[in-house]
Amino acid sequence: MAEQRISRWYFGGLASCGAACFTHPLDLLKVHLQTQQVVRLRMTGMALHVIRNDGLLALYNGLSASIFRQLTYSLTRFAIYDTVRDRVSGKKQPLPFYQKVLLGAFGGFTGGFVGTPADMVNVRMQNDVKLPAELRRNYKHAVDGLYRVFREEGVRKLFSGATMASSRGAFVTVGQLACYDQAKQLVLHTGFMSDNIFTHLFSSFVAGGCATFLCQPLDVLKTRLMNSKAEYRTLWHCVRQTSQLGPLGFYKGLIPAGIRLVPQTILTFVFLEQLKSHFGVLVPA
Repeated sequence: MAEQRISRWYFGGLASCGAACFTHPLDLLKVHLQTQQVVRLRMTGMALHVIRNDGLLALYNGLSASIFRQLTYSLTRFAIYDTVRDRVSGKKQPLPFYQKVLLGAFGGFTGGFVGTPADMVNVRMQNDVKLPAELRRNYKHAVDGLYRVFREEGVRKLFSGATMASSRGAFVTVGQLACYDQAKQLVLHTGFMSDNIFTHLFSSFVAGGCATFLCQPLDVLKTRLMNSKAEYRTLWHCVRQTSQLGPLGFYKGLIPAGIRLVPQTILTFVFLEQLKSHFGVLVPA
C-alpha cells in the first residue's frame, strides 16, 4: 500500500526557528524603521547606523526573543492549522480555500495571543540599540526580559499590543499557510511541476507576498504599541498618531518588511517540507 508523510504538529515551530536565525537582521531593521515617527533613515542607512554605533553583531540583538517567539507564536499556529487540516481533509479532497482561510485566521489569532509576551520582548530588545545608553532596557535574553517586564510593569504589560499581535497573526497566517497550500495545490494540478523544491519555492514566494501585503498595517501598529513608553493611551490613539503620517504611514517599512517576510516564508516552508519528507508521520496515501 502506498504511503505518504504528513507533518508532525511541532514541525512548523522548528522550521520557523530555523528561518528566524537567517532573517533576524532584516526583522531588526524593520522594527527600527517602523518606530521612527519622522522618517530619517531608510533601510540601508539604518543598517549602517546600527553597525557603525554598535557593531555587526548588533544586527542580532534580540535573537533569543525571536526564537522564543517562534516557539510560542509559530508553533501554535502551525500546530492548529496542520493538525485540523490533516484530520478534516484526511483522504478526501483538499479543503476549499475559504476553509483554509478560516482555519488560518483562527490558528494565527490564537498563536498571536500566545506569542505576545515573547513578541513584545523581541521588539524591545531589537529597538534597544537605537536608544541612548541611559534609556536602554538591556535585557540579557528573552527569559530575563519576560521576568523583568512581569516584575517591573506587571502581567498586563506582557500582553501589551495583544489585540494587534493576534489580529496580525490571523492575517499573516492566512497569507502564509492558506495561500501556500492553495498555491501549491494549483501548481500541482497543472501537471507541469511535481511536489519538489521548485514547487515549494514558488508557492512560498507567493505566500510571502500575500502575507506582507495583508499584515503590514497591523504590524506597524503592533510594533508601535509594544515599543511604547506610554505615548499611546489606547489602540485608537495609536491609529490616530500613525495616520498623521498619511495613508502610507501604515505601510511604513513595507519594502524591508517584504524583504524580511518573503525570505522568512520561503525558508520556513522549505525547512518544513524537508522535515516532513524525512521525519513526518507515515500514513496511507
